[in-house]
Amino acid sequence: MAASDSTNPRKTPSFVIEIPLQATAQQLGILDARLQAARQLYNAVLGEALTRLNLMRDSELYQAAIKIPKSNKSGRTEAFNQARSHYRYTEYALHTYANNVAISSKWIKQHLDVHVIQKNATRAFKATERIIFGQAKKVRFKSQGQFASVEGKSNATGIRWRGNRVEWNSTLHQLKIPAIINQHDPVILHGLNSRIKYVRLVKRELNKKTYWFAQLVCEGKPYQKPKNQIGQGLVGLDLGVSTVAIVGDKETLWEPFAEELNNQQQEIRRLQRRMERSRRANNPNNYNPNFLDAKGKKKKGTIKKGKKFWNNSNHYRRVAAKKREMSRKQVAHRKSLHGWLVNKVLTLGNNVKLEKVSIKGWQKIFGKSIGYKAPGYFQSELIRKAENAGGTVLQFSTQKTALSQTCLCGRKEKKPLRVRVHNCPDCGVSMQRDIISAFLSRYIDPSTETLSFESARNGWLGMEQSLQAGWQRGSNKLSRTMASPESPNSDIGLEIIACNPIGNREAEVVRLNETCLSELEPPDF
Repeated sequence: MAASDSTNPRKTPSFVIEIPLQATAQQLGILDARLQAARQLYNAVLGEALTRLNLMRDSELYQAAIKIPKSNKSGRTEAFNQARSHYRYTEYALHTYANNVAISSKWIKQHLDVHVIQKNATRAFKATERIIFGQAKKVRFKSQGQFASVEGKSNATGIRWRGNRVEWNSTLHQLKIPAIINQHDPVILHGLNSRIKYVRLVKRELNKKTYWFAQLVCEGKPYQKPKNQIGQGLVGLDLGVSTVAIVGDKETLWEPFAEELNNQQQEIRRLQRRMERSRRANNPNNYNPNFLDAKGKKKKGTIKKGKKFWNNSNHYRRVAAKKREMSRKQVAHRKSLHGWLVNKVLTLGNNVKLEKVSIKGWQKIFGKSIGYKAPGYFQSELIRKAENAGGTVLQFSTQKTALSQTCLCGRKEKKPLRVRVHNCPDCGVSMQRDIISAFLSRYIDPSTETLSFESARNGWLGMEQSLQAGWQRGSNKLSRTMASPESPNSDIGLEIIACNPIGNREAEVVRLNETCLSELEPPDF
């Protein structure tokens, strides 16, 4: 069993394992009461932190600190610290305030221990700190049902893991909640055999039922499954909205990107439309009247400003609960798909190169797809896991490199998005557009962000067969979802039509000959 320790958890690497708890009805009531006390304390500390933050930002000390040049880092930091201390806008000052609030309320102090109180204060302080650093414009107070977790500072007191259960003692009650442990799960056993830093309790609603989980923050690195061993080598990656191309030293992959989420999103959209129809029927006074636009099309009225009261029917509440459950499953499925794909990339190599795409730019064009596929989360997970494995992730500018417009011979030609095959009239290279972009990214110089054409041509001679095989396999998987998935071969059920020769080589134009060629194999979760 892991020994308890109260050292600073930031000094050593950490990982989290989650274990379900088997709580009785009485224990569930006690946990809900403590969560409610933690929510009220968080809101109180958050309000005080905002007050102190605004006073500090309006002060002369803070304004003088802003005017100090950034080159004078020590003087600038000292000036900001002086402004924080003068208005007591520090983490430890808010610890004192939170403890005083808990003691004065009595009810909060009876349910929460000092470590949970201090962690709540730290959580509120860091939320307001995001405003200073420009990471957020405002903070939100937690309403009923929006506060779903509490945690301690160490595994010595407060919320503790003892044996195979969670213990959390307070003035009123002593909780000892057993955990449901799978003794055959190597991930869980690896976490239990590591040193536990602190414990976090999380409340979740699954299929309209409430469950509690214990998240054990352990010291060390997470368990590495044998099938996900980190490879050594260079990987080029081209991430798109619908597909992702991965080129390793010995293998090429062209995969659909989170394509399984499409059907779930369609169901969520149907539920959202049902909810909107119900709200309009029960709250006609909250909407402006319908109208005809300039083209004569019927448009529904928008929500009137200042309308806060809504009369929601029981049907609306049932559909809303179903929609929340669908969204929860979609998030869990997306996280699993991204995790599988990240592991697949890292098995090919631990040094990854990819273009630094603008997610905000994608949102303007493919807003809905970006919203539920979350390519930004995939990139952050790839960077995190690669760095934890001792690898690197290099992101280079798309404007400087323009790999989708570049050929091995140095020729550049701007291609519209509908053109998915790269055909060069000068050197005769023909390859799927995403795959050749991923291949070229392997030969980007990190210092200058320029492409080494000589190295790329030398690498092409030994990897052309692997790239063609990746194109072949990807066409089988993507033929069901892409409008015109091109393939280098004709023996996979695609109709190949020969067009006029381009240069010294014929271009292959491909279109679907069947409605379904092969099913996309689901990831092994």
